[in-house]
Amino acid sequence: MHPIRPSSRNSLSSCGYTHSGLAEFFIHARTYGAYLLTRRELMKFAVQAVLGLSLAFTAPAFAANTAPAAPLVASNPAHVQAVQNLLAAMQIEKVLKGVAARSRYPTEAQKQAVFAKLDKIPPAEVYQRLAPTLTSTISVDTATEMTRFYNTAYGKQVIYKKYNSGAQIMMPGMTVALAPEEKKERKRAAYVKASKELADAEPAIEHEAFKLLQVINKENNKEKR
Repeated sequence: MHPIRPSSRNSLSSCGYTHSGLAEFFIHARTYGAYLLTRRELMKFAVQAVLGLSLAFTAPAFAANTAPAAPLVASNPAHVQAVQNLLAAMQIEKVLKGVAARSRYPTEAQKQAVFAKLDKIPPAEVYQRLAPTLTSTISVDTATEMTRFYNTAYGKQVIYKKYNSGAQIMMPGMTVALAPEEKKERKRAAYVKASKELADAEPAIEHEAFKLLQVINKENNKEKR
């Protein structure tokens, strides 16, 4: 059995640009933070975009040597359920497929077999399998607040654009007006705090998604025997 390896290609995630597409893509630094991009950061993004990087929040951040975060609190059923609800609101199964697409396989046949397996796994199962491993980096408060956000009309637009919008080059000096909905959200202290914590948790989410992908690959190989 040949292991799946993460791709070593550069990514938007590695540069900190990992939120939604279009206007929101350039407003949120990293994944969900609420900061405006600096001139230097915009130039850095432009270089990455020219290299052909197109999707936000889909890079193998786990490829870097990242120290595991210390647990925030001991996990409990309520905590696990809160994280599970967040993963559902984020449609995290698409992140898993993004990780699979960027991983390297010994053969094309094995790659197609993994994708076929992923297509058969219900999204709810992905949430259930990932949630317990992420309670150490996503608190109950953050999970609850960001689930609320992603279930709003604006939050759903953010999620849609994240998975469906290509990267756009924004040259130095250009500015993007904040959406009224974003301005309103930034007045909520809970949202500002939660969005930053979720941004910090992005490497852990990608890492756990890759680990789950490896488990699924092993399960797929056992089924063939």
